[in-house]
Amino acid sequence: MKDNDAYTEAVLSTPDPDSFVTKRLDSIEVDLGGIPGDRHYGLLRPADSRQRLYRRGTMIANRRQISILSVEDNAEIARGLGVERIEPEWLGANVLLSGYERLTLLPQGARLLFASGAALICEGENMPCLGPGEEIAAFYGRDELARRFVKAAKQLRGIVCSVELPGTIAAGDAVRIVLP
Repeated sequence: MKDNDAYTEAVLSTPDPDSFVTKRLDSIEVDLGGIPGDRHYGLLRPADSRQRLYRRGTMIANRRQISILSVEDNAEIARGLGVERIEPEWLGANVLLSGYERLTLLPQGARLLFASGAALICEGENMPCLGPGEEIAAFYGRDELARRFVKAAKQLRGIVCSVELPGTIAAGDAVRIVLP
């Protein structure tokens, strides 16, 4: 296995369960269900359009507990859209990392080990969708950005993870990324 280092720039959670927009915090506690109180918290979730094997609404294991983005991928999305910046809050991120190029391409099964001992498992790419694009479009007052986001964020939207080992994740923490 090969190790890589990264840095936790920010941690975030959704204060409103009806919105995917997140808010920055000093730290987050994660347990086997994810971030207690967060929109994506839980061991199970209903299948949606991403799981074509199961009828929509069928309860399945929640592999989308934590959303992780990188500073580098966000900057590339912003360049592709011709905007100054993309904030992780607009994309519903729970963790913003820096120092790992092409985080979105991290293979399924990679482990992210945080200073507290908290460990996450990469479940794969977080596929771009229209909601974050609408947040970006609203901020910049440019409606066309909503649809353009989906294409611009392909293979740059970050990853989704599940919790393997509970703990605390804080802004400023080092993170070791272990490839399978």
